[in-house]
Amino acid sequence: MLSLRGFSRRLTAILVGFLVSVSLLAQDGAFQKNLATWRTEHTADLLKPDGWLSLIGLEWLQPGDNTVGAAADNKIRLPKGPAHVALLHLEGETVTLNPPSEGFPQNFLVAGAPAKPQPLRAEPNKDKVAPRMTIATFNMYVIRREARFALRIKDSQSPAITGFHGLKWFEPDIAFRVVARWIPYTPHKTITLATLVGTNYDQPVPGAAEFQLAGVTFRLEPVLEDPALAKLFFILRDTTSTTTTYGACRFLYTGFPTNGLDKPGELVLDFNRLENPPCAYTPFSTCPLPPPGNRLPIPLPVGEKRYHDTN
Repeated sequence: MLSLRGFSRRLTAILVGFLVSVSLLAQDGAFQKNLATWRTEHTADLLKPDGWLSLIGLEWLQPGDNTVGAAADNKIRLPKGPAHVALLHLEGETVTLNPPSEGFPQNFLVAGAPAKPQPLRAEPNKDKVAPRMTIATFNMYVIRREARFALRIKDSQSPAITGFHGLKWFEPDIAFRVVARWIPYTPHKTITLATLVGTNYDQPVPGAAEFQLAGVTFRLEPVLEDPALAKLFFILRDTTSTTTTYGACRFLYTGFPTNGLDKPGELVLDFNRLENPPCAYTPFSTCPLPPPGNRLPIPLPVGEKRYHDTN
């Protein structure tokens, strides 16, 4: 027969266990809700009129004149639209927009204004600064990769958007949401990233995130794509790349560590938010490949699966 003290201890243990269970359920509920919201937003970004699913072309410019339009005599052919839209003249490190012989089409805009002859800004691996050229459902801009220039072509009514069949995901697993130790690099180091199109570019690495999975310690290095944004960019690959995830890599974006980039702190790595790179959806992107240290010898069976059946 239990004494009053023994009964009190057992009751206390039951209550503590109950409260812990309630707390864990609440945490898991919030985790599931936040992850579902992120997945919805990620899908919506892909389906934007100028999202990655709209990308239908990547045409490398040749020195001299590169004509653009739907007619067969253009060097860069559009699948529809005016016969002749523009002429892109590449000389050295300058791309100049010129009109075709019949003039620019009436509804051809550059950065929202009627087209006129002008140099087009294109900085290495800084595609956001390039002025957008739009006509009908097309959105085009010049990108630069090392010494090469290309015209990137997007279509808000691309087959990938009109035929979108949804993304594929692993089941959520809160065990793959880990708190990493942030190890700052002072000063920041620089690494050279290779891309799928055979180019290379340098990016700053502000530190490393060290974490444990299944009792084993691992370390990943992010790059800082845009110093103006409080966002870290991890390019990584794990052993699921040979079976269920995109073969080249997956991406993970996070906020900054708890004490900023330059002080030791903590950083949440939620691998449930691993996403496919643009090259998983379209052959016309120029994705970076993971640096050697970010190629994990373990599976991460969470996040986004392959979009296509084969890579």
